[in-house]
Amino acid sequence: MSDSAGAAKSSAESDGDSAKPPPRGEGLWGEFFAFCRQGELRFQRCGECGKWRHMPREACNACGSTAWAWEPSSRHGRIYTWTVTHRSLHPGFADDVPYAAVIAELDEGVRITAQADGIDLADLRLGLPVQVVLHHDGTCRIAPR
Repeated sequence: MSDSAGAAKSSAESDGDSAKPPPRGEGLWGEFFAFCRQGELRFQRCGECGKWRHMPREACNACGSTAWAWEPSSRHGRIYTWTVTHRSLHPGFADDVPYAAVIAELDEGVRITAQADGIDLADLRLGLPVQVVLHHDGTCRIAPR
């Protein structure tokens, strides 16, 4: 490591920047998170075959159509899987550990990953009814229903 790179690292570490990284803000992801910041959970839905999709992309993976629209979600679903994080890999999450990163399968058939909120780690189970809760910064949380 060069001296300048080491100095930059030391400077960044000493800043104590512990803010969580913001959601991605460009392209289709930017559109998705813009809806979230407005309090709307929307996913793409194919205009040809009607299949819902997430993560955002230009073409339907079922039929290949590029005709689609952002449609509102029910926000309801069930826990598909989860993992518990005991060591923060980013300083912004240090105060949250241990926390569960949950994948929920929503009623529309899409799966979304978010941090559990209001669920004791010991109470997590497959199929647990949950809802997606949106925050003003565009982040999502998975909460019990």
